[in-house]
Parts: sequence; C-alpha cells; structure tokens
Amino acid sequence: MLRRATTIYRRLRTLSVLGRCPRRHQSISAPERALQYAVGQRIHGFTITEVTAVPDLFLTAVKLTHDSTGAQYLHAARDDKNNLFSVQFRTTPMDSTGVPHILEHTVLCGSERFPCRDPFFKMLNRSLSTFMNAFTASDYTMYPFSTQNAKDFQNLLSVYLDAVFFPCLRELDFWQEGWRLENEDPQDPSSPLVFKGVVFNEMKGAFSDNERLYAQHLQNKLLPDHTYAVVSGGEPLAIPDLTWTQLREFHRTHYHPSNARFFTYGDLPLEQHLQQIHQEALVRFQRTQPDTAVPTQQLWTSPREDHVTCKPDAMAPDPTKQNTLCVSYLLGDITEVFEGFVLSLLSSLMISGPNSPFYRALIEPKIGSDFSSVVGYDGSTRQASFSIGLQGMSEADNERVKRIINDTIDDIIVKGFEEERIEALLHKIEIQMKHQSSSFGLSLASYVASCWNHDGDPVQLLKISECVSLFRQKLLENPRYLQDMVQHYFKDNPHRLTLSMAPEESYQQQQVQQEEAKLQAKIQQLSQSDRQHIYQKGLELLSAQNAEQDASCLPALKVSDIEPTIPHTPIQMGSAGGVPVQYCEQPTNGMVYFRALSNINTLPEDLKPYVPLFCSVVTRMGCGQLDYRQQSQQMELRTGGMSVTPQILPDSTDLDMYEQGVLLSSSCLERNLPEMFHLWSEIFNSPHFDDEERLRVLVMMSAQELANGISYSGHMYAMTRAARTLTPAADLQETLSGMDQVKFMKRVAESSDLTSVLRKLPRIKRHLLNPENMRCAVNATPQKLSAAAAETERFMGNIASTRKERKAVRPHVVQKPLAASGSSATRKLISEPNFQPCQMKTFYQLPFPVNFVSECVRTIPLTHPDYASLSILARLMTAKYLHGEIREKGGAYGGGARMGGGGVFSFYSYRDPNSMATLSAFRGGVDWARAGSFSQQDVDEAKLSVFSAVDAPVAPSDKGLGFFLSGVSDEMKQQHRERLFTVTHTNLVDAANRYLGLGQRTCGVAILGPDNDVISKDPSWVVK
Repeated sequence: MLRRATTIYRRLRTLSVLGRCPRRHQSISAPERALQYAVGQRIHGFTITEVTAVPDLFLTAVKLTHDSTGAQYLHAARDDKNNLFSVQFRTTPMDSTGVPHILEHTVLCGSERFPCRDPFFKMLNRSLSTFMNAFTASDYTMYPFSTQNAKDFQNLLSVYLDAVFFPCLRELDFWQEGWRLENEDPQDPSSPLVFKGVVFNEMKGAFSDNERLYAQHLQNKLLPDHTYAVVSGGEPLAIPDLTWTQLREFHRTHYHPSNARFFTYGDLPLEQHLQQIHQEALVRFQRTQPDTAVPTQQLWTSPREDHVTCKPDAMAPDPTKQNTLCVSYLLGDITEVFEGFVLSLLSSLMISGPNSPFYRALIEPKIGSDFSSVVGYDGSTRQASFSIGLQGMSEADNERVKRIINDTIDDIIVKGFEEERIEALLHKIEIQMKHQSSSFGLSLASYVASCWNHDGDPVQLLKISECVSLFRQKLLENPRYLQDMVQHYFKDNPHRLTLSMAPEESYQQQQVQQEEAKLQAKIQQLSQSDRQHIYQKGLELLSAQNAEQDASCLPALKVSDIEPTIPHTPIQMGSAGGVPVQYCEQPTNGMVYFRALSNINTLPEDLKPYVPLFCSVVTRMGCGQLDYRQQSQQMELRTGGMSVTPQILPDSTDLDMYEQGVLLSSSCLERNLPEMFHLWSEIFNSPHFDDEERLRVLVMMSAQELANGISYSGHMYAMTRAARTLTPAADLQETLSGMDQVKFMKRVAESSDLTSVLRKLPRIKRHLLNPENMRCAVNATPQKLSAAAAETERFMGNIASTRKERKAVRPHVVQKPLAASGSSATRKLISEPNFQPCQMKTFYQLPFPVNFVSECVRTIPLTHPDYASLSILARLMTAKYLHGEIREKGGAYGGGARMGGGGVFSFYSYRDPNSMATLSAFRGGVDWARAGSFSQQDVDEAKLSVFSAVDAPVAPSDKGLGFFLSGVSDEMKQQHRERLFTVTHTNLVDAANRYLGLGQRTCGVAILGPDNDVISKDPSWVVK
C-alpha cells in the first residue's frame, strides 16, 4: 500500500494512550519489568544502549543494537495486550518506476520457508491479527502487524521476517504485482497486448485524484535534488520501465539488517522477540554499509514558481473555480525533535480553526473552497516543510492569494498569537496524551518512523511533556519566540515554492494517449518470438493463479485457540431529567466521554437531505453569547472535540426496520466537565443560524471534501448505491452519505443565495436537538462517574425548555426496550412493512482511469441463525476465490465480499481496470460457494478471519457503545459467537444457495468509473 505523506502533528493526534490493559504477568507490569534492563546488557545477539521510562505514555523504551549487523531496535514495553511488530527499511529510489512499492508487494508473495504463493494474504485467514499491512512512504518501507495472541505473534513474526529478508521474488509475482505486457485475453494470442499489474492500476487510480497528484508534484519540486524528486509509489508511465533484475537488485541493496529498524510494542517479553529475530533472520547476515542516506537538500537562494495541470472535477462545488495555488517552505531537519515539535505547533496556530490567521485571511473571504490538499507542517521527509494555499479557486485570484499569504506572515510577525490560543493548543496535546486508542502500538510505530529513518532519536520524540515544558520556558524567556520563528522560517526563507495547478479539458485524453504511445513503443520492439513468449508467460501466470494452493507450510492458529466467551462489559442504566442514560465505568485515564443519540422520526421528509449539513455546521456557527470564533476557542480550551453525525442503525431482527438519528459526541478532561456541558446547553438553547457568509464557507468546505473523497472511497460509494433499493435503511444511507448526498451538496454549494438553507436550520434543530427523543451514554472512571451523572442531570435541566413532544412523520414506529432490566430506555424504530426491494443497476461516469464496482444482495438480519454462515462465507469467498479473480488475474488493487449488519451482502472491487469481468467474478464466486469447492481447513481459516474482526480491541471510550446505539447486548454477541463456532461446510453451501443463488436473491449493482461502451448500449442500466 502506498502511504500518503502525513505530518508529525497529525500523527501526534493518533498517539492516544491505551490505559491499563490486562497484564500477561500479574506480578509486575511490562514497563516496570523493562526498567530492570541495564545499558550494555547483551541479549540474543543484541546489546541494550538505552532504557528510558516515558511516564507520559505509560511505557518504558528500550533501545538496542544488533551486534553483528548494526540493525537498530526499539522496544516500547507497555501494559497493552495488542502487541505490535514492525520492521522498516530506508528505501530511497532514484527513479519513478515504483521499485520500492512494487518490491513491497512482491516480497509478500512467497519466501524461502514459506514458498507458497501470497503467504501475506493467506495469513490474514490463518491468524487473529488486529492489523496486517505494509506501507511504502517517500523514503522508507514499513511492514507492521499486531495481534492480541502470543502464539499468533510468533507465527506472524516468522512469516514477516522470512518475507522481507528471504523472499522468492519470482518473475511471475513481479509480473502480477508490478506490471506486465499481456494479451487482453490471456488465452487468446490474437487479442491485443495491454499493460496489466496490481501496482500499475493502483497508481493509475491514485493519480486520478487531483489532491494526490498535487501533493506529489509539490514534494518533487520542493525537494528536487535526490529521492524526493521521484515518485516512490511509481508514476504509471514510468512503471513499465522497471525490470525484474532491477527489482532484485534493489532488494539486495536496501533490505539488509544494516539498513533496518525493528520496533516492538506491548506486554510480551522482549527476550522472546530478540531470540526469534536473531535466530530466524539476522544470524545469516554480516554488517554492511548501506548507501541509502538522504543528503540534505541544497537550499535555494531565491524562491521558485511552477505550474502543473490536472483533470477537471465533475463534482467540484463550483465548476468555474477548480484551480489550486500553494506556497511551500522548506524547514529544518526532522531529527531536531524540539524544533519539529514547535514548528508543528506553530503550523496549527497559523492554520487550524476559524481563529487562525490563515483561516481568516484565505478561507473566510471565500476566494477558494478550502485550504489546498497539502497544508500545514509535514514531517515525512528528511527536511520538514510547511505549505499554505487554496483549492477550488479561480486562476484570476492567483496573485491575490500570493499577496495575502505574504501579508498574513507579516501580520503574524507583528501581532503574534493570543495566549489563550496557545493554551488551547497545549490543552489539545494533553488530551491527545490521555485519550486511549485501541491501536496505540501502530500509532507509535508511524509516529517515530520518519525521524528514526534519518537517524533521529525515536525515544526523544516520545517525551512530549519535556517538549511542552521547554516550549513554555522559551516563551517565558522571549515573548516573541514564535514570531521570531515565523520571521526565520517563512519571511526570510528563500527556499519556497509557489505551485499552481489548473484543470485541462484534454488532461484525461492526454494520459490515455501517453499510455497508448508507451504501449505501442514497447510493442514495436517485439519480435514474433517475443510475442509468443509473452503469450506463453501469460498462460503460465494464469496457470499459477488457477493452481490449487498448498499453504500447509504456513503457521496457523486453530479455531480452538479462540476464546470461547467474550468479556462482559458492565453498564448501569439511569436517567437524567427523564432522559435515559447509560453509564459505563472504564479506565479512561482522567477523561469523560459523552454521547447522546436523538432520533429524527419527527423531521419532515423534505428536510432529511439537509441533516448531514446541519450536523457539520451546528457546532461551528456560534451559540449563546459566543460567536463562532469564540465557540471554537472554548471547545479547544475545554473539550477534546464536539461533533454531531447522522446515524442510521438497522434493526437486528427485521430488515425493514431501522432507527434514524443524530449522534452527539464529545470528550473532556474530568476537570472540564461543567464547561463541556455548558457548551452543549448553549448549542441546544441558542445556536446561531443567522450568518449566511459563515454558512457559505462551511458549505463550500463540506462540498469540496465530499468531492475529493470519491477517488479514495469509490468502493464505499458504489456499495452504498448498489444497496439503496434493497432495504429502507440502505435507501436512507444513500440519501445521507452516498452519491446522492455528494450531488445534493454540490447543488447547495452552487446556489447563489443560501437564505433558504439558513431558514431550514432552526426547523431541523427543533426536531433533532429535542430531549424528548434522546438517550445518553457516559464513559468515565469509577471515581468520576457520580460527578458525571450530576453534571448530566444539570445539563438536562438546562435544556428542558427545548423538550417537546412531536408526532412522527412515518406511520409505523416500533418501540423496543434498550435494556431488559426494567429501564425506561427505548429505541423508537421506523418500520416500513410495505417496502418493496427491487433490482437496480446504476452507472456513474466519472473521470477516473479505473472502476469501483459493487453488487449487493438483500439477505437476513443480525439475529437470524444463518447470519453467522453468511459472515464466514463472505470471508471465505474473498480469500479463496474473489482475491484471485479480481486482484491476481484482474489486476484490481482490491476486491472481496462482506456481510453487513443491515442484512446486505456486498461484493466490491477497488481501483479496478475491469467492470463487466468483475461482475462476472462476483457471480463466479457464488457458483464456487454453491458447489462447495472448499475444504474444512478453508472454513476454519475463514472463521479465524471473522473472529479477528469480532475480537478487535475496543478502547475504553467506546466500551458499551454497540449496546447503546444498536441494542446489541453481550448476550446477543455471545450467541452470535457460538453460532460462528458451529458453522459447517454444509451450512455455508446451504446459505450460498438460499440467499445468493440467482433465483433467490434481490440485488443491486453500481459502478463508478470511466466511459463504458457495454453499459451505454444496455438499457437496463441507469446512467448518471
């Protein structure tokens, strides 16, 4: 997978501490145990060089070096059973053939000890991993996995070590994953030769996204002297220049322990990891001197400007304003940890939220729809950068935007920043350190990767409190400290690039022509024997893809390794001001989490499409005595964020029943509980809906974000659309979050007068923010739960005046008790007994070179005995049939099947060069399942895969949330679990026949993609 550049500050947001988890060694905690190591101590071929307690993050960091190879190692010992391993290599390509990216794919296709094809994807079904993947960044490649099972950890470690250090790197795997010339129909030598390959198609899809294209150009042009001048993921037209020999040579020079950094995290003993890594891999190597370092970019003596083009965006909020302009400044070395910390804070002060100077200067005048796709501090390259600019603007405004950027920097140097804004930002960091995520190890690995990659100190990066203290000290010593940094890094910095991008009508056509020219140039060099060789190789690859795979060499857990029962999550039901409240005691590390679900049953139908817009603006337009700037400031000072999101919750027993509502979510430090509830009270009692200019800014940003998301989430949009005619909940889902919503927001953004929209917001508010329709949930520490309950009661008293009983719009409302234990809490579900599911095929023609394809089938609800069979069947079909047909043979980046909680069974593909062939593959998968063409081992592996998702770790903030939202109790989860265990081969064949067979099913189909001749001639398709 190609990793997009992300900033250190953004990654800091994911550094959320995972509290105290169950310990493997009850007598002594993992951090305490690690503190007993001594510098200089030798363990299994490694020598300890540093042992440091990091109390901020409840961990002990242990740094080691491998004696014979020099491999670097960092262990973060923490009481978290979701243990993680990662190995990363500094990969610094000097061309855009995508060699590190294609190598990342190819090493996972078989290795010395595990020579079967595609052990990586096979291990997804032979383990209980909570995460497995690989990433190619601009200058490193990382291979991480995590699991809560100790035996599983050892199994996955063996596979990962063998894959990266001793891969087969077979030519056929290079052809499949990278690129190949092949007959369009591999079995017909007279069919035309075309380019194929997974990475080739992935990168065509990636560069169909204008944001991604712009970000790539910006990095290439800002850092033009070395590896950052090329496309590490591969430029589609350069990928066919890569040879198999070059791939193997890149592996030889870059995938060596002397160029490796190992990272482990969690509560498993370090000694076991070191022994396994040394014995299974490192013992076979000697130290080398890898030539992979990235030299410092030669600084410019004067600023530069450049221009690039892109495809027009059919979904742009304003079709006449599709230009982007951004100024990017090269900053200091990311290994200077404190400097990077301050620059990332400075970046947030300059661009984040409506109080920031660049938001005021660039966003509020409505020159563009949003900040440019690359904005703020980026610490993913050896020298960091800061970028600021706009997208969705007119070319005529280019000079104006440049002038505003310069003037704003001058203004900051004169005025500086308000103390309250700095405090709000430091409060945000405090919250980020206290908030507990379920994937802390992965966040940690990503957070340290770039700095460590360039020989910075990863442990220093973790000492966040030290950075905060030093930052406060610097401000105390010099009140102009931040202004001086702005002067130095921005005003007086000649190494800055102004890059503009404009749409070109013929852009897509030019790309197609260039690819065709590249193809013809390759073909013209072929002799008749070359063509015959290509045909034979195509048959050979097809034969390998069709061959029965023997995966017996791979380690695997057994179904008996899965815990038979789920841990119980204790909850207490209460009420506040007549509103039901669910309380859940959790080790939240001094945080309180509040949610409220308010159903929208009384909302008139004509207002429903506006619900997502209402949700996105209601916390951002001001309330009570606060204008929107003051509201934003108070939210940052007192909370960890406040949001409102639409919710569609299918019933667990009936496909034609669902709950519709909005979810209010917020969190805060325990000391700020009264202030957080006061802010919610003001939003309920007196939200501001009177500023059309503010609304227009938010509408443009929202519409732009939706338009930009299609190329990354096209498969989700295809699935949502395909399901819309199958259940009432899916129909509403399309209205609120599908392509219908994208088009609706585009129309709103194009409207010259938003007063009619403005007038609708108070109407919506009366229905949505109504305590009569609400239930609440609070997660907090046992010590703070009573205080939280008292504040919730006070909050309900403060908003009592907004309570009003209103009649539901739909005639059939079913009340279901939320808890069996005598609580008054109920869920008011909409029932549509007369809903008639129907077949529909929809095609969205979009300017992409690849397709997103989905077919959805109406099946059964969650509590049906066969639901477990369909869940396992989806994983089985994905692993044993669809992956081979759609990805390996078809060249799509991804594809598979999934069983949804709403009773819709979905097939999908992602960045797919095919459309009709993929629909045939979906049907082929059903025939394969109905024929029972799979073994008991296959069934067991599918069960492991399903359980790895079912048993994924849940953060303390989210415990009890499934019950609160959907009424799915621990007992229901346990019943589903027991059904999963008992699913048999016969059950699966029966489920495939009963629910997916052609005569039995009602299905919907949707494709998002380029012009399609077959569809345009077929009247059964609805073309959008």
